[in-house]
Amino acid sequence: LNLGLNDDSVEALARATDDERFALDSYRRFIQMYGKIVLGVPGEEFDRRFEGARDLAGAATDHEVPPEVLSLVIDRFKAVVEDHTGEAFPQEPAAQLRGAIDAVFRSWQSPRAVTYRRREHLPDDLGTAVNVQAMVFGNRDDESGTGVGFTRDPATGDQGSFGDFLVNAQGEDVVAGIRATQPLHEMGERWPDLYDELQRIFEALERHYRDMCDTEFTVEQGKLWMLQTRVGKRTGRAALRLAVSMVDDPAIELTHAEAIQRVSADHLDQVLHPQFEQVDHTVLTKGLAASPGAAVGKVYFDADEAVEAAHDGEDVILVRQETSPEDVHGMEVAQGVLTSRGGLVSHAAVVARGWGKPAVCGAEQIVVGEDHFRVGDTVVRKGDVVSIDGTTGEVVLGAMHLTRGETPDEFDTVLAWADEARGDGLGVRANADNAEDAARARDNGAEGIGLCRTEHMFLGDRLPVVRRMILAATPDDEDEALEELRRVQREDFEGILAAMDGLPVTVRLLDPPLHEFLPDVEELAVKDARVGLSDEEAELLAAARSWEEANPMLGTRGVRLGVLKDGLYRMQVRALLEAAARRRAAGGRPIVEIMIPLVVAEAELALARSWVEEELAGAAGEGVAEGDVRIGTMIETPRAALCA
Repeated sequence: LNLGLNDDSVEALARATDDERFALDSYRRFIQMYGKIVLGVPGEEFDRRFEGARDLAGAATDHEVPPEVLSLVIDRFKAVVEDHTGEAFPQEPAAQLRGAIDAVFRSWQSPRAVTYRRREHLPDDLGTAVNVQAMVFGNRDDESGTGVGFTRDPATGDQGSFGDFLVNAQGEDVVAGIRATQPLHEMGERWPDLYDELQRIFEALERHYRDMCDTEFTVEQGKLWMLQTRVGKRTGRAALRLAVSMVDDPAIELTHAEAIQRVSADHLDQVLHPQFEQVDHTVLTKGLAASPGAAVGKVYFDADEAVEAAHDGEDVILVRQETSPEDVHGMEVAQGVLTSRGGLVSHAAVVARGWGKPAVCGAEQIVVGEDHFRVGDTVVRKGDVVSIDGTTGEVVLGAMHLTRGETPDEFDTVLAWADEARGDGLGVRANADNAEDAARARDNGAEGIGLCRTEHMFLGDRLPVVRRMILAATPDDEDEALEELRRVQREDFEGILAAMDGLPVTVRLLDPPLHEFLPDVEELAVKDARVGLSDEEAELLAAARSWEEANPMLGTRGVRLGVLKDGLYRMQVRALLEAAARRRAAGGRPIVEIMIPLVVAEAELALARSWVEEELAGAAGEGVAEGDVRIGTMIETPRAALCA
């Protein structure tokens, strides 16, 4: 803003407006913004000096700073620019304009812009544009001002305008939070005619765009100017309410199809999971939004200590560099998970999403120690309280107030419209690995389970049994461990089939490589070098090295693991068929589908299918017939696609 002002033109502006304070205020704003945005001078260098000048003048607000102090501020600002850049502040308007244009183009590759594009799924090669336009002055006098207004409440979707404004200010003051703003409705008390005009413009914009709009406006000496408008961002609850209300609004009349497009999957996630209350808060750091929802708890860095704290009634946030199956008992009792490493498909992210626990992963600014983590100069120790939001990736020091994601009436309305749109040609199933998730999925309209990952049933207190199976020295030892696993898996399957009675449940036999159920090789090797290992730990280290995969996405996993340990797949099938037989005996109608994982060739599927059919034949007298079970695979590798 105010580009073109220099040491000469500022005097001309003062003469033309007969207002020296306004001209000098505009010039100091220009140097401050241009220095920060274009020349790269740290903003706090300007802020600190202006705050000192305001204190010197005894001014409560920016527009109370007198002209003589503003002149001093301008000289200091120009000195700051020269100290940081080695050159004087540019005086030639054409040079100022070229610098501003270059800065806009450079901003496309700024870290903040890259992060935003990634979150909003915008292409990196789209590029940005530069608009050069004349501007009006909200800092002209006390009959001037600036504001940001939404045509409806972006947090709730309620009708009625929403926003903030400032008297005798420019737009940066509002959006940067430099001054305490006034709610938009108070503009009606100060300037009733202008407020009424603004409301009429809001109505016209909504009719034109057929959506809630986010606007910026300026008042210059009693005249209202609209600067820009765009479709406004909104929360999940607001998105649902706006979609439904605009279908019913005769001035807009959205179709059901249009309304559905206004609600994203992220919006529904926000509604279904706990979330931070919509209040201002200071973010300590941000990571990847790995699993939606928000959580508050005391920080613990060890899974065993997390379990002890949870048993003592504490809410726990488990903090790790990254998680592994060794940590699942801590994850199970934790309110949320925070890691400094890992992506959206890391162990922490996948398990947390499967369990419906909030998780923030890959928070790279966090340096994790044994009993603390550090972000810059801030140290968070074991037992300190933090809040995490897995929907936004935010980490906040202290306890945020959480609001439960109770679904509004509009939630069911929009989903009913979505059902109308998909018709009979598209089914909707859920991923669920336990009875609770299956029941919740059915309540939300799922027509079956599309994927039940059986590996998640092997974690927690069952992990030692899995390890006994892996380490078994004799077939009898292996059979004993498999029998113990069969009993617990049968209970799991029975609960899921009961929750989905009459609907199909696709159960994927064990998929991951066995080393994922063993301790980390590097951690055990370090411990061995430092203090030595127990006999059991030495066995685990040897097994982990033996089963470790160079590429865990391929290697000995899926059906190939079943070939090496066919008793494992037979056990799982037997447990599933027994669960189905129990459901039939109880009057239920189980619909079972068995998925053979990571098949790449017909021979693999034929072999695995023969195991399933043999178990089916053995279960024929228990109320489960061969026709009651479907057998298939997922085409998930290039070779499988080519062979299929």
